[in-house]
Amino acid sequence: MIERLRARDEWKYFGVLPRADRTLTVLWWVLLVSRGLLPAMFAIAMGNLVGAVQRGDVLTMPLAFVGVVFVLLQVLSPIHQAVSSNLGSKTAAWLYDQLTTACVTPPGMAHLEDSKHTNDLTMARDFDLGISGPPLNISMDFVASGLVEMVGGLASAAVLAAYAWWAPLMLGGAWLATHWLLRESGVWKDRNTKEVQEAQRHADYAYRLAVDPPAAKELRLFGLSDWTVERFKSKRRFLFELRWKATRLRERPVLWSVLLVISANVILFWSMAGAATEGALALDRLVTFASAAIGTSMIAFGGLSWALDGAAAPAAAVLRLEQSMAPTGALASGELSPAGMPNAEVRFNNVTFAYPTVDATVLEGFDLRIPAGTSLAIVGQNGAGKTTLAKLLCRLYDPTEGSIEVDGVDIRAFDLEAWRGRVTAVFQDFIRFELSLRDNVAPAGAPDDVIQTALTEAGAANLASLDTILAKAYAGGTDLSGGQWQRIALARALCAVHLGAGLVLLDEPTAQLDVRGEAEIFNRILETTRHTTTILISHRFSTVRKADRICVLEHGRVIELGTHEELMTLNGRYRTMFDLQASHFQQGQEEGADLDVLE
Repeated sequence: MIERLRARDEWKYFGVLPRADRTLTVLWWVLLVSRGLLPAMFAIAMGNLVGAVQRGDVLTMPLAFVGVVFVLLQVLSPIHQAVSSNLGSKTAAWLYDQLTTACVTPPGMAHLEDSKHTNDLTMARDFDLGISGPPLNISMDFVASGLVEMVGGLASAAVLAAYAWWAPLMLGGAWLATHWLLRESGVWKDRNTKEVQEAQRHADYAYRLAVDPPAAKELRLFGLSDWTVERFKSKRRFLFELRWKATRLRERPVLWSVLLVISANVILFWSMAGAATEGALALDRLVTFASAAIGTSMIAFGGLSWALDGAAAPAAAVLRLEQSMAPTGALASGELSPAGMPNAEVRFNNVTFAYPTVDATVLEGFDLRIPAGTSLAIVGQNGAGKTTLAKLLCRLYDPTEGSIEVDGVDIRAFDLEAWRGRVTAVFQDFIRFELSLRDNVAPAGAPDDVIQTALTEAGAANLASLDTILAKAYAGGTDLSGGQWQRIALARALCAVHLGAGLVLLDEPTAQLDVRGEAEIFNRILETTRHTTTILISHRFSTVRKADRICVLEHGRVIELGTHEELMTLNGRYRTMFDLQASHFQQGQEEGADLDVLE
């Protein structure tokens, strides 16, 4: 029973509150309990006042008692609301801190690409944006209100024990039974099923498709505006239908609840009326017990609510991610220093690899030797495993079988951070920092002259001053085109080379540049990295033909390896792909356009 209780999202959520702010949490609970007790205290105070009037006593203390309780009823509510708002904000900030740490801390990246984490990541990432429910600084007050009413109802029921032992059991039990009869509390967990989470994700995606800039051009160009609106409406409607199905009062007829509550109240008030008529119940006690009986009705309207469900679900999601992401993205760090490496070679030794959540093997028995200080181009169809090689070399993943060796040493034996300090890369989905140009080229810092040299080598010398923010959302900021951003990413890699990186990985580094721009940039890259081991992944043969050697990858294996001239002479897969692209390019030239895309 205890374990089942501890496993509930609500329990986890209340456990998160003191971790976010212990002082505010203690104050929140004290105010909650105090507010819950005040209705019962007010019933007692009014009974004392009536009794004092009947007896002709001095009314100073009874009136003061009533006044204090009445003032507290009015004052504690806004104070509690303010505390709830602050505690909600602190809790949201703490949850985001934990989520950020859980995502960033693991040295690998398997945890970010694991589909098992998708629902929890979606829930945890957007919970405080007001998309799926009110932010925590608002919902905390709703949570408090529900619990205050439950405490108030139970406290009022307890007062009835002074009248008769059966009174709180009968009346409190009748009001409490409404939660079971109507499933008003019990169905909240149904709002967080996998089906509901899936519907939430689809609805959020449709919403972002409509409001985010990246899709705006194509939505308008292809006339998809109405389709997008309808998709958003249908997905959101389906989500609401699921939530309504989960929360409607459907399990028992409302009539039974009404009859039960009316019957319990009629019996209790009939009993009190009879006792008062017979003189067994004084007027002051009648006032107290009648007020307490009315206050007991708060039980039906208090307790767990949709607000707690909306707050507890993301908190539980973050806690689950904390526990699961660290082992999923874990990579063991060695102790050896990779300083000066690679000095002889980089070698893939019988490497087999499959992504954790994908059944298909990406690389199988992969063998490749790359002499240090040379350039290697890797070509192949999409899905051949080209980008996976880059991820393995960066130790974002480890091989399932086999090893990657640098100068005869398995890279898993190197200190992880030190090895990554020897590697620099430009990926297809490179990052665009909303920071200054200086921080985009050298996020970890570098002398300005090194940064300027790297920008010049990347053909980005005159884009902006080093202090310019690369985003128009900031004062004095500027926007860049896709090709300009790609040059910034290349400059970042070249800056790392100047700072001592010994292995350069370029994954489609010039995809957004035209043919002439690509040729110019790649010549500069080869010149800058001529003493550095460089691995280039590209579809453009005008680029790869300039590498020292070219590797043709297919189904996770090397099927051809050699220089451009050697592979052309071989008349194999490389020659076929090269001629295909060349024919497209020549056709494009005849039509007055540059067409250099390899299908």
